[in-house]
Amino acid sequence: MIQHITVIGSGTMGNGIAHTFAQYGFNVSLIDVNADALSKALITIEKNLERQVQKATISEEEKANTLQRIQTFTSLKPAITNAQLVIEAATEQLDVKLNLFRELDHLCSPGTILASNTSAISITRLAAETNRPDRVIGMHFMNPVPVMKLVEVIQGYATSQEVVETISKLTQCLEKIPVAVQDYPGFIANRILMPMLNEAIYSLYEGVAGVHEIDIVMKLGMAHPMGPLQLADFIGLDVCLAILKVLQDGFGNSKYAPCPLLVNMVAARQLGIKSGIGFYDYRKNTKDLEVATRFTKALKN
Repeated sequence: MIQHITVIGSGTMGNGIAHTFAQYGFNVSLIDVNADALSKALITIEKNLERQVQKATISEEEKANTLQRIQTFTSLKPAITNAQLVIEAATEQLDVKLNLFRELDHLCSPGTILASNTSAISITRLAAETNRPDRVIGMHFMNPVPVMKLVEVIQGYATSQEVVETISKLTQCLEKIPVAVQDYPGFIANRILMPMLNEAIYSLYEGVAGVHEIDIVMKLGMAHPMGPLQLADFIGLDVCLAILKVLQDGFGNSKYAPCPLLVNMVAARQLGIKSGIGFYDYRKNTKDLEVATRFTKALKN
């Protein structure tokens, strides 16, 4: 039975994964090379737990116990000594992940399962850098992790069925729903979502309609809780661009080519909420920021 989890990367996804596992009774080692990032991650986790206390979904004792189950580290070796499962939630760059999986394969015990929270990068490619391809798998959590129920469980070319079943059962222990998918570019979630977002950006780029108009059509006409351009801001335009490039390269199909407007916005560092401006302006207490904040709070409710 898996009890000791190591999470690599303390950003939005990493701290959410650590929070969730610790809340459900698992011992978690959270790693980041940046000590300040780890401090911020713990502050975020504590705030999110306090929000749960205020909503009476957990008790003060459960909050305290959750925080006690999380240990932080700035290097790999001491954090993976007892790890039965390592979940990589580092930056979405292939070279970074390949190097990391090589190192993990060297440092971890032979029985340790290595997982990636990647949005689109091939699990098979990551597994090929190790001597345990049968024990490498994808666990694609949705943001915000403590709230969203879906986890894509991605089976690489050599991932064993035993590991798929182990991770699926583990996911259910978190009161989440595992969905098994095969390892092809974008998996399911992003293979379907990203072309839709890209088409919305193309519609803006070609002058078919404005930002608000495009989002209103999808919210009112398709009952989406957030329009595609605002959702792209929420995800991060740099992340959207990276995933589209993976789809384009993986399938060799021009239909996945990123819109030139998206490419230019990322080059200008207009990345959405994380940079303060994207398709909407979040730099002041504007209506756009209020809408995004309400959406985020609604997810957490």
